[in-house]
Amino acid sequence: MVVSVVGLVARPGLIRLPAGSRVGDAIKQAGGARKNADLLSLNLAQQLRDGDQVLVGYAGRSGELSMRSAVVGPGSTGAPPAAGKPTAPSSPDGESPAAGSGTVNLNTASQTELETLPGVGPVTAKSILDWRQRNGRFTSVDQLTEVDGIGPARLEKLRDKVTV
Repeated sequence: MVVSVVGLVARPGLIRLPAGSRVGDAIKQAGGARKNADLLSLNLAQQLRDGDQVLVGYAGRSGELSMRSAVVGPGSTGAPPAAGKPTAPSSPDGESPAAGSGTVNLNTASQTELETLPGVGPVTAKSILDWRQRNGRFTSVDQLTEVDGIGPARLEKLRDKVTV
């Protein structure tokens, strides 16, 4: 399979990997992460699929501009979380990492990030994570209706705030 590895790695570009490879394998194949790379936002054990892009962002110091890392699937319309507030587990003003960052990726978001979505509390966030554990990656935002507690009305409220 072929994946794109970009951002703060030694040799960004297209990387050929065997099927079943992980995010950590792709970063290693790209020469490793460079200084100040944001590896905290990545699940290095996450399996990759052909056409995925691994974006290794910048981990700025507290109060500094930063860009979170992300894995983006082929055909995804969502951009990785934008530069802005620090991306530590919580910023000095108490905002969560996903707050103000655009969209939340259903395939990589943590429970805390999912809880920043409108109408998604701890129970629904856990249901999303459970669905992901049982079924693998979301391939469409519409699959949210398969998650316990999310019906058509809630899906419409979430549609512009999530990506896959």
